[in-house]
Amino acid sequence: MDAVDEVNGAERRWRVPPAQPVVKAVAAVAFAVVAAASLDDPPFLLLALVAAGGLAALALRDAIAPVRVAADDEAVTVVSGYAGRRRVPWPSVREIRVDERRRLLHRTRLLEIETDDDLYLFSAFDLGADVRDAAGELERLRARADR
Repeated sequence: MDAVDEVNGAERRWRVPPAQPVVKAVAAVAFAVVAAASLDDPPFLLLALVAAGGLAALALRDAIAPVRVAADDEAVTVVSGYAGRRRVPWPSVREIRVDERRRLLHRTRLLEIETDDDLYLFSAFDLGADVRDAAGELERLRARADR
């Protein structure tokens, strides 16, 4: 799972893996088919339609805004909201860290980019790469900007 792009020597982009929106779209279609087959069971029909709509919305977001984080020597650009983008100059980035939590047998890691007024969270599914590797690369780009 490596969806990191090097645009030029100084810019990096982390994107959703290309197969991810396809899988979500196929699952949305499958739930829509299940909904069509469940017309006589209104609660199940509603559940299947909600699942199909949610998966379709997520697949659309992945197609519209596949690049979740991009960084260069001047700033980091992050996805904000559904598919908007926000460019944050490095001096406005307070901290870049990896939040790791364990619950039962599951481990979750999130890349956290804290700015002066927001906190942006990204998973390995958002970045197409390990969040620790992304955090390290972002810190290197940020340090280069401080020179």
